[in-house]
Amino acid sequence: MDDVRRVGVVGCGLMGVGLAELCAGRQLDVVVVGRQELSIEGARARLAKSLYRSVAKGRLTEAQRVEALSRVRLTTDFGALADRQFVIECVREDEDLKREIFEELDKTAGDAVLATGTSSIPVMRLANATARPGRVIGAHFFNPVPVMPLVEVIATLCTDDETVLQTELFLTGVLGKEVVRAPDRSGFLVNALLIPYLLSAVRMVDGGAGSAADVDRAVVLGCGYPMGPLAVIDLIGLDVVAKVAAALYDEFKEPQYVPPPMLLRLVDAGRLGKKTGSGFHHYPS
Repeated sequence: MDDVRRVGVVGCGLMGVGLAELCAGRQLDVVVVGRQELSIEGARARLAKSLYRSVAKGRLTEAQRVEALSRVRLTTDFGALADRQFVIECVREDEDLKREIFEELDKTAGDAVLATGTSSIPVMRLANATARPGRVIGAHFFNPVPVMPLVEVIATLCTDDETVLQTELFLTGVLGKEVVRAPDRSGFLVNALLIPYLLSAVRMVDGGAGSAADVDRAVVLGCGYPMGPLAVIDLIGLDVVAKVAAALYDEFKEPQYVPPPMLLRLVDAGRLGKKTGSGFHHYPS
């Protein structure tokens, strides 16, 4: 898998666009599949904006930007994945939707390794939607994908050794990432540690112990963290954090995983963080 040149991405959100940008930057041929034309257009605009930003920051030349953009094809046709060597699904955290995607990939993606970028759903549940669970694996990237170095690799009880080896070679040798193997249980390693910390910060604000600004400032200045916990939630997306927390609670039934009411009300109000312009903090356009 260190000679993979053809990659498929299913999903047109922040993670999907980030994966497309990462792979294109590594001189790979990339097909991005979305379910609707509107999502395709949004992904195309986000990819172009991100590449322009990289030029402005000196990470890319203009020629490299044009070349990277030319390597990415966006479509609603799952049949375009037939010749892919590695396909990763990164649609929203909805188990029924992800199972539908894997049923479709089982029919259209040839002999590719089928990876899921889920951040909370046990991979075995998704592998069971296919007739080849041995070729299904978890590859949990972190946002922003082109920048964050870690990928959690999650093998199920059915994932064959060759698939694990191929995936790790691709992630490290081609994409230049660091990998850790994580158990196939909700939250894996990182989110099982991160989510209780984030929810504790929400409870502090909800209980009146401090404002979101004060809690974040205290953590940054007192702990030396680059970002406070509420700012991290805004970056991830409040809806994503709520879904991951709910999945963790469903799996373990431990109270530290229960999404606080304040988090749920902000989600209900459409205040999902940076992607909507406000969450625990405000982000002027």
